[in-house]
Amino acid sequence: MNNFTFYSPTKFVFGQGEEKNAGSYVKQFGGSRVLIHYGGGSAVRSGLLDRVKASLDKEAISYVELGGVKPNPRSGLVYEGIELCKKEKVDFILAVGGGSVIDSAKAIGIGTLYDGDFWDFYSDKAVVERTLPIGTVLTIAAAGSEGSDGSVITLEEGMFKRACGSDLIRPKFSILNPELTETLPAYQTACGAVDIMAHVFERYFTNTKDVEITDRLCEAVLLTMTSEVPKVIANPEDYQARANIMWAGMIAHNDICGAGREQDWASHSLEHELSALYDCAHGAGLAVICPAWQEYVMDHNVARFAQIAVRVWGCQMDFAHPQITAKAGINSLREFWKSIGMPGNFADLDAREEDIPKLLDTLQIDGSTLGNFVKLNRDDCEAIYRIACRA
Repeated sequence: MNNFTFYSPTKFVFGQGEEKNAGSYVKQFGGSRVLIHYGGGSAVRSGLLDRVKASLDKEAISYVELGGVKPNPRSGLVYEGIELCKKEKVDFILAVGGGSVIDSAKAIGIGTLYDGDFWDFYSDKAVVERTLPIGTVLTIAAAGSEGSDGSVITLEEGMFKRACGSDLIRPKFSILNPELTETLPAYQTACGAVDIMAHVFERYFTNTKDVEITDRLCEAVLLTMTSEVPKVIANPEDYQARANIMWAGMIAHNDICGAGREQDWASHSLEHELSALYDCAHGAGLAVICPAWQEYVMDHNVARFAQIAVRVWGCQMDFAHPQITAKAGINSLREFWKSIGMPGNFADLDAREEDIPKLLDTLQIDGSTLGNFVKLNRDDCEAIYRIACRA
């Protein structure tokens, strides 16, 4: 296990009806003038936004609103939010929604207190030194942004999808009410499940030795997902299954599963180009890319792939031919994701093989390599995209 520093200061408030207390938590963390940031009309139609506003009114906290966040959140709305926060002297941002809303809120938070272009933080030209504090009311279990140090934004000029990371942008508090996820369409629920599992895979496939504790934590999250996701696909109002998935999503990405081990993140980088170009759901893109990446790099450490095949997918260990076990695990992953309605290849995403050169041109390789488990060059990345086409 490697040396590490783990810092996760977010206060999590979990359970039914807790969004009605959002105002008290904003007040606890010093907010007096709030930007309520949200996505589409569901937060309005469901009455969630009204409940959140009522909680702020109860604490005599003033607020302004900015809706319209889309999946794969865009830079244009971030710029609008920054200007609004400066104009209205906002001192706290409350994100009501899923990962896209929270990521957008994080970008607005750092951009408001920065003299330059917020995109500097997403293009590695600046390091986050301060931000407006963020709180969240989560409505979808997926991205894990409610507990993470990360944010992903798409720059509309060129459609570049890039990430920013800093412990300073971890939310001050996150309200997690599993009931708020019960009205999600099955496709969105499944996309969220893939994202959660992919966050685990990025940490699980590592070259760091002797990491049994985090291996087992990763496997526990994956086993929870394989158990609980089919339940909510069959019965969207299964509160207990929704609760387990929601907490699994947070654990998968606040980095408790990644402490002390080298992480990969090539699959996410490869997928970001897909969702930037085609505007597909991030989870759907990952369902296509992750198994293709696993198939391509499997021989680098067959034992690790065989281990997850046995421990998570229940495959029989073939000690004489561990490659057979490893491949069976990857096939089991593909089959599980297909069983919950996820795409299996480029065609299922309406992606085109002839666009692969375009994907490679915008990929952040820059003559270097991608990932850590296996360091991928441009040719390797092309091979993975090709596998994803024919899977």
